[in-house]
Amino acid sequence: MKSIKVMIVDDSAVVRKHLTGLLNAAGIEVIAAASDPLFAWQKMQAQWPDVVVLDVEMPRMDGITFLRQIMAERPTPVVMCSTLTEAGCETTMQALAAGAVSFVTKPRIGLRDFLEDRSNGLVAAVRAAAGANLRAIAAGAAARAQPAASATVTRSAGATAGAGAATRRPPGHVAPARPAGAMAETTDRVIAVGISTGGVQSIEVVLRALPRTIPGMVIVQHMPEKFTASFAARLNNLCELEVLEARDGDRVIDGRVLIAPGGRHMRLKRNGAQYVAEVFDGPLVNHHRPSVDVLFKSVAHCAGRNAIGLIMTGMGDDGARGLRDMHDAGALTAAQDEASSVVFGMPKEAIKLGATDHVLGLGEIAGWLQRVCSQRATA
Repeated sequence: MKSIKVMIVDDSAVVRKHLTGLLNAAGIEVIAAASDPLFAWQKMQAQWPDVVVLDVEMPRMDGITFLRQIMAERPTPVVMCSTLTEAGCETTMQALAAGAVSFVTKPRIGLRDFLEDRSNGLVAAVRAAAGANLRAIAAGAAARAQPAASATVTRSAGATAGAGAATRRPPGHVAPARPAGAMAETTDRVIAVGISTGGVQSIEVVLRALPRTIPGMVIVQHMPEKFTASFAARLNNLCELEVLEARDGDRVIDGRVLIAPGGRHMRLKRNGAQYVAEVFDGPLVNHHRPSVDVLFKSVAHCAGRNAIGLIMTGMGDDGARGLRDMHDAGALTAAQDEASSVVFGMPKEAIKLGATDHVLGLGEIAGWLQRVCSQRATA
């Protein structure tokens, strides 16, 4: 198996030293390390890496500017390595939108222990990045550069699915769900999406192309705590849809997108004829919290044939079994295709299980959602 060649760019000598040791111990070759992007660029001209591990805040040139330079000159998988702060979260979101494949977070306290911990996620992120589909990254960047389909429509107060519908419920309020499975008393539809590596770029392409009349959406994007708030806020500014980091008891309504908060699971529940999101703590499922399987299984139970399930780019198999449950409950299901996925792991596993009715390119997903929602509304 070909060795993965990595360049580390970080202004901390301690970080460079420990990350080099960690990757080398995992059989990943660190061909060079640099204290800032200008030094890194010189070294990259001599030997180009398969993956770049890139800090965000550095002297002389910040990580996002350097990332854009790499993508313009020679697109290469980049893993961002940022500090878990509010400002760092926002900057990392910008980096992911600019083409970074994924990221790992460095704690402000206990950094040395984190850097020496083989389970800190860096090795897995680098290996996933090495197998990333660069054509999909480039295509996603081109699609994001296009204006949103509904950009001429101005969002106004109360414009989303009823004047009072956008008001949040008090935190912690969820009426007990009925014990039965998917019930037929409501025709309200819900779209459930699971996504991981490469998802920041890909879900933006989909959401920007959807009108505010689309049924309510619930999304699990694999992300750590704090990052999902910045992620949701960024999408809310770019889309006609109302995009929120979910809180316990939030209603799922037309034109609203609820994103599971990092570090917590989210599942769909019924409150009479309404759908609500339940946000809760719990053990990791498929090594993730939030987990796509947790969401999808709840959607299968609560919504059944009134649901649409979509699994998109990501590493691993989280969501495959849950999507099959949705499919078996009568939901319409789809997976993103290999050509447009940054990492084809999650869609591939769902397809292998026979969980999908359709396999779609990234540019086809929004149109497909609108068509099937329209068809079901008139059926």
